[in-house]
Amino acid sequence: MEKKNSMEMARLAITALEDKKAEDIRVIDISEVSVLADYFIIAGGGSKSQIQALCDNVEEVLGRSGYTQKQTEGYNTANWILMDFGDVIIHIFDRENRLFYDLERIWRDGKTVDIDELRA
Repeated sequence: MEKKNSMEMARLAITALEDKKAEDIRVIDISEVSVLADYFIIAGGGSKSQIQALCDNVEEVLGRSGYTQKQTEGYNTANWILMDFGDVIIHIFDRENRLFYDLERIWRDGKTVDIDELRA
Protein backbone atom coordinates (compact mmCIF):
# COMPACT_ATOMS: atom_id res chain seq x y z
CA MET A 1 0.00 0.00 0.00
CA GLU A 2 1.34 3.41 -0.82
CA LYS A 3 1.96 5.95 1.90
CA LYS A 4 -0.92 8.19 0.79
CA ASN A 5 -3.36 5.37 1.60
CA SER A 6 -1.73 4.73 4.95
CA MET A 7 -1.98 8.45 5.74
CA GLU A 8 -5.71 8.37 4.99
CA MET A 9 -6.07 5.24 7.11
CA ALA A 10 -4.24 6.98 9.98
CA ARG A 11 -6.55 10.02 9.66
CA LEU A 12 -9.64 7.82 9.85
CA ALA A 13 -8.27 5.90 12.84
CA ILE A 14 -7.50 9.14 14.70
CA THR A 15 -11.02 10.42 14.06
CA ALA A 16 -12.49 7.13 15.30
CA LEU A 17 -10.33 7.32 18.45
CA GLU A 18 -11.28 10.96 19.08
CA ASP A 19 -14.98 10.11 18.65
CA LYS A 20 -14.71 7.82 21.68
CA LYS A 21 -12.59 10.29 23.70
CA ALA A 22 -9.22 8.51 23.50
CA GLU A 23 -6.52 10.02 25.71
CA ASP A 24 -3.22 11.45 24.45
CA ILE A 25 -3.24 10.23 20.84
CA ARG A 26 0.25 10.09 19.33
CA VAL A 27 1.29 9.26 15.79
CA ILE A 28 4.78 8.08 14.90
CA ASP A 29 5.93 7.77 11.29
CA ILE A 30 8.14 4.67 11.37
CA SER A 31 8.40 4.23 7.59
CA GLU A 32 12.06 5.31 7.58
CA VAL A 33 13.13 3.05 10.47
CA SER A 34 11.06 -0.11 10.04
CA VAL A 35 9.41 -2.31 7.44
CA LEU A 36 6.64 -3.16 9.93
CA ALA A 37 4.37 -0.27 8.98
CA ASP A 38 4.25 3.39 7.95
CA TYR A 39 2.54 4.62 11.12
CA PHE A 40 2.13 3.66 14.73
CA ILE A 41 -0.83 5.27 16.43
CA ILE A 42 -0.74 5.18 20.22
CA ALA A 43 -3.75 6.10 22.33
CA GLY A 44 -5.04 5.59 25.83
CA GLY A 45 -8.28 4.78 27.54
CA GLY A 46 -9.42 5.12 31.12
CA SER A 47 -11.18 1.78 31.54
CA LYS A 48 -11.45 -1.66 29.99
CA SER A 49 -14.84 -0.82 28.47
CA GLN A 50 -13.56 2.45 26.97
CA ILE A 51 -10.48 0.73 25.53
CA GLN A 52 -12.69 -1.92 23.92
CA ALA A 53 -15.05 0.78 22.61
CA LEU A 54 -12.07 2.61 21.07
CA CYS A 55 -11.02 -0.63 19.36
CA ASP A 56 -14.55 -1.38 18.15
CA ASN A 57 -14.95 2.11 16.70
CA VAL A 58 -11.62 2.03 14.85
CA GLU A 59 -12.51 -1.40 13.46
CA GLU A 60 -15.92 -0.16 12.29
CA VAL A 61 -14.73 3.13 10.75
CA LEU A 62 -11.77 1.59 8.91
CA GLY A 63 -13.80 -1.45 7.86
CA ARG A 64 -16.54 0.76 6.37
CA SER A 65 -13.83 2.59 4.43
CA GLY A 66 -12.59 -0.67 2.92
CA TYR A 67 -9.46 -1.22 5.00
CA THR A 68 -8.80 -4.82 6.02
CA GLN A 69 -7.69 -5.61 9.52
CA LYS A 70 -5.02 -8.29 9.65
CA GLN A 71 -5.13 -8.98 13.37
CA THR A 72 -6.20 -7.77 16.80
CA GLU A 73 -4.43 -8.82 19.99
CA GLY A 74 -5.38 -8.18 23.60
CA TYR A 75 -9.07 -7.32 23.21
CA ASN A 76 -10.30 -9.46 26.10
CA THR A 77 -7.85 -8.16 28.70
CA ALA A 78 -7.97 -4.64 27.19
CA ASN A 79 -4.83 -3.38 28.94
CA TRP A 80 -3.03 -3.18 25.58
CA ILE A 81 -4.92 -3.77 22.36
CA LEU A 82 -2.85 -4.00 19.21
CA MET A 83 -4.70 -3.54 15.95
CA ASP A 84 -2.76 -4.40 12.80
CA PHE A 85 -4.04 -2.83 9.59
CA GLY A 86 -0.82 -3.49 7.68
CA ASP A 87 0.67 -0.05 7.05
CA VAL A 88 -0.96 1.36 10.18
CA ILE A 89 -0.64 -0.30 13.57
CA ILE A 90 -2.80 1.02 16.39
CA HIS A 91 -1.95 0.53 20.05
CA ILE A 92 -4.62 1.30 22.64
CA PHE A 93 -3.37 1.19 26.23
CA ASP A 94 -4.63 1.58 29.73
CA ARG A 95 -2.65 4.19 31.66
CA GLU A 96 -0.44 1.75 33.58
CA ASN A 97 0.67 -0.29 30.57
CA ARG A 98 1.23 2.76 28.42
CA LEU A 99 3.70 4.09 30.97
CA PHE A 100 5.30 0.67 31.41
CA TYR A 101 5.84 -0.14 27.73
CA ASP A 102 6.57 3.48 26.66
CA LEU A 103 6.40 2.87 22.91
CA GLU A 104 7.07 6.54 22.24
CA ARG A 105 10.54 6.07 23.75
CA ILE A 106 11.19 2.72 22.06
CA TRP A 107 10.26 4.18 18.65
CA ARG A 108 11.90 7.57 19.15
CA ASP A 109 13.90 7.03 15.93
CA GLY A 110 10.61 7.42 14.11
CA LYS A 111 9.23 10.85 13.31
CA THR A 112 6.51 12.21 15.59
CA VAL A 113 3.65 13.39 13.41
CA ASP A 114 1.55 16.40 14.34
CA ILE A 115 -2.06 15.17 14.17
CA ASP A 116 -3.25 18.53 12.82
CA GLU A 117 -0.68 18.34 10.00
CA LEU A 118 -1.84 14.82 9.17
CA ARG A 119 -5.37 16.16 8.76
CA ALA A 120 -4.28 18.96 6.42
